[in-house]
Amino acid sequence: MSTQHSTAPAPNALQSRALRDTLGQFATGVTVVTTCDTSGNPLGMTVNSFNSVSLDPPLILWSIDRQSLGYEAFTKQPYFAVHILKADQQHVSNLFAGRGADKFGQVRWHEGPEQVPILEDCAAYFHCRLYNCVEGGDHTILLGEVQDFKAEGGEPLVFHRGCYRSLSADD
Repeated sequence: MSTQHSTAPAPNALQSRALRDTLGQFATGVTVVTTCDTSGNPLGMTVNSFNSVSLDPPLILWSIDRQSLGYEAFTKQPYFAVHILKADQQHVSNLFAGRGADKFGQVRWHEGPEQVPILEDCAAYFHCRLYNCVEGGDHTILLGEVQDFKAEGGEPLVFHRGCYRSLSADD
């Protein structure tokens, strides 16, 4: 399979909104990715572009906008953690989606391996070593090799059509 790049003209604002709305038809889980900046301070952001890639080696991926404030840290630090949020953690998603504020002062967390911040009470987390970065348009795709993981369980926080949603019970 060869990689081809689009030669289509850049979309206008209406096309971009329509594309975003159409992509929003795909329900995603909500995660917070954490690392430390070059000074060792905890850094985190809400991400819904998380996915599994491979079991051998164990790889996951997520993407970051190249204009994001934490871009340099996430693409240069050797380790990060991905936290899958529970349905009752919408406030955590909103906190880490915003700018400013002492995010880590408002959540329970501890220092994990390689000093990576680990959020507590999440459905699951994956501690990863940065495996590769791949440029993709205005984003960079980060591949992480899973070093450690833990599943606490619980209903996941879901995002669909611009809103948080709940899963229907399968009774």
